[in-house]
Amino acid sequence: MTIKEPSLHFTPTVRLAKTVLMAAMAFFFTLVVFNNITDFQSNYQFVHHVLDMDTTFPGNKGMWRALHPAWTHLLFYLGIIAYEALNMVLCWWAAAAMFRARNATPQAFAQARAIGVVALTAGILLWLVAFLEVGAEWFLMWQSQIWNGQEAAFRMVAIEGILLVILLLPEEL
Repeated sequence: MTIKEPSLHFTPTVRLAKTVLMAAMAFFFTLVVFNNITDFQSNYQFVHHVLDMDTTFPGNKGMWRALHPAWTHLLFYLGIIAYEALNMVLCWWAAAAMFRARNATPQAFAQARAIGVVALTAGILLWLVAFLEVGAEWFLMWQSQIWNGQEAAFRMVAIEGILLVILLLPEEL
């Protein structure tokens, strides 16, 4: 059995696909940051209610975890926005570096791709740690019918995880 050699256009096509997907993730984070800044109050309310735990099951034994001071809510929210903005910059940096290296050596493209690996890993950590672990489990966001961001967070972990796998796929068949 012989393995067919990849066509001459295979590597550039794969590199371009990886680059475009990274740019799409960068665009997503750009919109997230834009929305959090331009509609600050709506998104702040989400953080406020999760940390305040005011829509969890009545009488639950985890209420001692609630953070009531408004400054803590603001600090958490500003931290999330800053992290999302950093992730946005990393994603755009990765997309630009990958685009510049699209016709370069495999080593040069791998270096550019490494920025994307960092960006996607950082994004996964945002949704996994901040939303699914801290928000959903520590502050019991899963109990809220109103302020529950688990589905959106899981969707982002899945999307970024899939993109990370695609990014790490070898260029050759």
